[in-house]
Amino acid sequence: MAIFRHTTDLPDEALGAVVAIGNFDGVHRGHQAVINKAGRLAREFETTLAVLTFEPHPRRFFRPDSPPFQLTSFRLKVRLMEALGVEHIFVLPFNRALSELSAEDFVRRVLVEGLRARHVLVGDNFVFGHRRTGDTALLERLGRSDGFGVSVVRQVEGATGEAYSSSGIRNYLKAGNPTRAALLLGRYWEIEGRVQAGAKLGRELGFPTANIPLGDIIEPAYGVYAVRAGIDRGERTLWYAGVANLGVRPMVDGEIPLLEAHLFDQDLDLYGQHMRVALVDYLRPELTFDDLEAMRVQMVEDGRRARIILDWEDWDPSWPSSPFMSVTAEPNR
Repeated sequence: MAIFRHTTDLPDEALGAVVAIGNFDGVHRGHQAVINKAGRLAREFETTLAVLTFEPHPRRFFRPDSPPFQLTSFRLKVRLMEALGVEHIFVLPFNRALSELSAEDFVRRVLVEGLRARHVLVGDNFVFGHRRTGDTALLERLGRSDGFGVSVVRQVEGATGEAYSSSGIRNYLKAGNPTRAALLLGRYWEIEGRVQAGAKLGRELGFPTANIPLGDIIEPAYGVYAVRAGIDRGERTLWYAGVANLGVRPMVDGEIPLLEAHLFDQDLDLYGQHMRVALVDYLRPELTFDDLEAMRVQMVEDGRRARIILDWEDWDPSWPSSPFMSVTAEPNR
């Protein structure tokens, strides 16, 4: 898969693709429906499958001081899209120049002159251009005049009638319900980053942890989770069962949110390595204890409960993106 951070002077093999457009934050099942349909059309037209997305998220550009809200790092977004068969990703820097581009100029410069798109797919709530003046009706009209096809994929719903949406996933994570968020995502939600040194309090208590800063992604409910931790080994990811505390660590006067993951029955040197931690289930909120012994006793109980949950859970550790469902979407309805 090739990643382009521009849409000018592209190689011939990147031109004329079927292009799915969107932020795709989370690459949840609704996003997968758009990309999967684009893939079917790409095969039908005998061309390539591409995604056009934006970094940073437009919301970050317009509201730079708002709390972190993104569900997916760019690294994980790319991994998930590759698993869906995307061959080219075009990443436009969302800056002032792009925000002030009219809807008509966006289509002409980016889709027609830049990508020479064969066909474009968007969700039914897609808006674009300066002051969000472009919508799906305008895109379809410009497509007819400029010679590319347009498909509008309406919002996908699950069996319960709940729409697959990034906002719904954020709400579930904030409420301490990662299992419900996973049903909308089609996989467990992950935190990833480089393992850094911590206060080593866990090691003193017999529970050594790998510590990962949250960075610029949403902060789920603080507390203790049953987790799967993935460590990249070349093209493979090795997954381990564990338990993790996510929060500010009141027992050590912490201030910056941190994920501290303890891997069961492992003695690994993980400092500096890239780790992915998938939140499987929420065990309890973050607590302050009277003393370290009380904290240790609770950690033993947390580990016991996490083992039960993870032993019961059916998962596939061979899948490249997350230990949960395969990346797929329900048919459009």
